[in-house]
Amino acid sequence: MAEEPVWLTAEEQRVWRSYMHATTLLEDHLDRQLQRDAGMPHIYYGLLVGLAEAPQRRLRMTELAMKAKITRSRLSHAIARLEKNGWVRREDCPSDKRGQFAILTADGYEVLRRTAPGHVGAVRQALFERLTPEQQKSLGEIMEIVAEGLQPNEAGADLPWLR
Repeated sequence: MAEEPVWLTAEEQRVWRSYMHATTLLEDHLDRQLQRDAGMPHIYYGLLVGLAEAPQRRLRMTELAMKAKITRSRLSHAIARLEKNGWVRREDCPSDKRGQFAILTADGYEVLRRTAPGHVGAVRQALFERLTPEQQKSLGEIMEIVAEGLQPNEAGADLPWLR
């Protein structure tokens, strides 16, 4: 016989629903701001930031998928859209015939430079201005614990960038 699940308590249910409500609204808020200001969703902005922070503004596609916490298929689709806009280009990896690099173009960097102030303002207004410094610290610590628990280090872990 299967064991009876350990159901969430009323307080756990309240916390879970508050978390889901807030993260859904926050993601929507940031998506709308970025669509309005740059014509791109939040995930694309994150990819451009990842490339801008990388040495020579380039990363292997597998590293970029890991950094963005998305599947390789989703990354490939996103990079294709960013290439169409002229913000990213791909280059084959000389040491690995199957590997590719994603490279942030000058146009992509310029879009990021113009868009970053509005995005930072939206994040600050939606999140940080609503929390005390102590709450910010606690939230960071909590999210690190949750992320660590969902990102095992053992071989064969089912993580998005490995799919």
